[in-house]
Formats: sequence, C-alpha cells, structure tokens
Amino acid sequence: MSERGTAIASLYRKVNLRLLPLLFVGFMFAYLDRVNVGFAKLQMQSDLGFSDAAYGVGAGIFFVGYVLFELPSNLLLPKVGARLTFSRIMVLWGITSMCMLFVNSVPAFYALRFLLGAFEAGFAPGVLFYLSRWYGPTRIAGAISLVWLAGPVSGIIGAPLSTWIMTVFSGTGHLAGWQWMFLIEGVPTVLLGIVVFFALDDGPARAAWLSDAEKRLLAAETAGIGDARHESFFTVLRDPKVYILAVAYLCIIAPAYALSFWLPTIIKSAGVTSTQMLGWYAAIPSVAAALAIYFGGRSSDRRRERRYHIAVPAFIGFLGFVGWYLSDGHLVPMLVSITIATGMMWMANIVFWAVPAEYIKGDARAGAIALINTIGLSGGFFGPSIIGWSKTATGSIYPGFMLMAAALLLCGVIFLLIRLQSGAPMPPRHGPAQAAGTGAAK
Repeated sequence: MSERGTAIASLYRKVNLRLLPLLFVGFMFAYLDRVNVGFAKLQMQSDLGFSDAAYGVGAGIFFVGYVLFELPSNLLLPKVGARLTFSRIMVLWGITSMCMLFVNSVPAFYALRFLLGAFEAGFAPGVLFYLSRWYGPTRIAGAISLVWLAGPVSGIIGAPLSTWIMTVFSGTGHLAGWQWMFLIEGVPTVLLGIVVFFALDDGPARAAWLSDAEKRLLAAETAGIGDARHESFFTVLRDPKVYILAVAYLCIIAPAYALSFWLPTIIKSAGVTSTQMLGWYAAIPSVAAALAIYFGGRSSDRRRERRYHIAVPAFIGFLGFVGWYLSDGHLVPMLVSITIATGMMWMANIVFWAVPAEYIKGDARAGAIALINTIGLSGGFFGPSIIGWSKTATGSIYPGFMLMAAALLLCGVIFLLIRLQSGAPMPPRHGPAQAAGTGAAK
C-alpha cells in the first residue's frame, strides 16, 4: 500500500469510529420506533377494535407525514447543519413515539402515526447526504451499509424486546403491554437526540478532531463523488433519471415495509401462539438482512459495481415471496422464504443508496436524495395499506403480497435497463486517481 493509501486508511478508521456508532444507534431506534406498531397490533387491535384495513392504513400513514415534510427538511439541512437537524428529529419523534400509549381510537392512531412520520422526516436521507460529505466513491456503499445495518439489528433486538415488554409489563400501572412498549422504546431516542447535539459535527470542515492535512485529504476523497453536475435543486427536478431511481426505490420499499408491518401477524397465522416465541421467530429474517447488508455493501464497493448488486437481489426477493406463497402457511418453509426475501430486499436497498449519492454532485445531492426518498417512501404507505385492504376484501393477504412481489420484479428490470454512468470508470481504492474519479453507478 502506498504512503497516501496508508494515510487514507488511518484517516477513515478515525472517521468511522467517530461517526458510524452514533449514526448506527440513531438509525436503529428510528427503524424500531416506526415498525414496532407491528408487534403492538397483536394486543392493540383487539383492545381497541381496529379492523385489518384500519391497521394497514395507520401503519402506512406514517409515510404520508414523512413524505410531506422530508423534502423541506433535507433542503434546509445544508443551511441549518446536520447536528441541529438530527437532534431536532430524534427528540420530536421520540416524544411522539412515547405518546402512542394514549391511542384510544382509529383517528388518534392515524394522527400520531402521521406526526411520527412528519417528525422523523429527513433523518434517513439526511444521514445519506451527511455520509457523502465524509466518504469517497469507493467507500460510500460500505459506510451506508454499516449504518443501515442498524435496521435489521433493530429487528434482531427489537422483536424479542418488544414482545418481552408487552408480556412482562402487561397490566402494570393499569397500562396494557403495548402501551408500555411504546413508552419504554421512545425514551432512548429523546436522550440520543440530546447526545447528538453535542457530539456530532456538521461536516469535515468543522471537525476540531481533524488536522488541516486530514481535512484536505477528506476533501480530495469526496471530490470524486458525483457524476451528474446539478447546479441546484431545480436542475435535479428536470432530470428524468432521478424519477426512474425513485420508482425503482418505491418498488423496494413497498414490499419491504409491507412485510415488516405484517410479519408478526403472518407468523401468528402459522400457528405460533406465544407472543415471546413470536418475537424470536420475527428476529430470524433480520439476521439474514444484517448479513446481506454487510456482505452486499462490501461486495458492491470491492467490485465497483451497483446495477447487478440491486437487480439480482430484487429478482431473488421476488422468488422468496413466491416460495412463501407456495409454502401454504407451514411455518418452516414460510419462514425460510420470508427470510430470503427480507435479506435480498435489504441488500438491494443498501446498494441502491450508493447510486444517487454517486450520481449527484454538490449540495444539490441533499435535495435529490430527499426527492428520491420522498417518492420511494410513498411505497411505505401503499405497501402495508394494500395488504390491509387485501385482507379485508378477500380474507387473504396473499393477493396483496403477490403484488408486492411483482414490484420487486419491476425494480430488477429497471436496474437492468438504466444507464447512469458518463463513461469515466470508478477510481481505484487507493492512490492519486481516487481524487479525480467519478464513481457513478455502473
């Protein structure tokens, strides 16, 4: 390894230790606080008399609030700064998550889920933009994968934790188990928001723990990010490839969140009656997702390739949903099929975000990422809602989930056809050429 390569490796070890653990924990609670309603459903639905359709809409309406407020949040991020933005988001969504314990009707359920989405809006795309200020084109997918690993880790820890809280605390202080779950799991997010305000830097230029030489080295590394030169957010709005990426992302998100919100119900329908055992079973797909994220992100960076690292997992995920349908509700084949589908969706998801991070240059990247995420996350509303409507209208969730499988198939086709690269190859992992590379999606 060259002297410069050694310096870069040493610098990124320092950056990784400073940034990634904090962002990891933040994303872990973000994911837990948005999907723990799937476990609450096991008790809440009978306690409050919700229909499956009402639950599906309530689970998905989170994304309506998220979509409406995400773009303004990310457009303000470069001006306000990451530290204040992330702190504000975490404190407000933590308080709202805790307030879910007061839900006593369908309108209240809808209102708080909407507010939860509105307050969390901008966190995930904000983190993506923030990472692109620190990591060059040969490291961006790896950095994203380490932070996004928090999603499945949240499932591994959160599934058994949520069901344990619901079982052990049920009836304590005249509160139901699901009420205690929302209260206990919301508190850490508020505390973390306070920590972020004091511990996070807005960017490399303001990091007092970096020397001037290290800041210059980081600037050279991240100069390679961005293949399309968008002078402003308005030029982003006129780029048709941004919308193609958004549709592809929607095709990943809709089935992913449909499965996340309905997984406890699916497992219960396979004959699992113990709430705590259900939590352990629900954690299994998250283990596969964690492995897929880690190895998928590393493989994509090592091979300097994005397209097939998205399309192939999307196709395999489609086959996973088909396998679940053919399992006829038997627990083991159902769980194996769902585990495969979950892992592949997460792999496609994690590698996907390296594409817009590399394709768009400069501060316009914040708006582009938010726009893609805003359109794509509408799938988070449609996915769970379609499953709820399918269950209410036909008595079965299978028609809705086969539509979700078709969405994954479409995502794979899109990435086999799309061309984003301008012709310049991705730079080598070390050496002077890295500062001049483009690193666009292949």
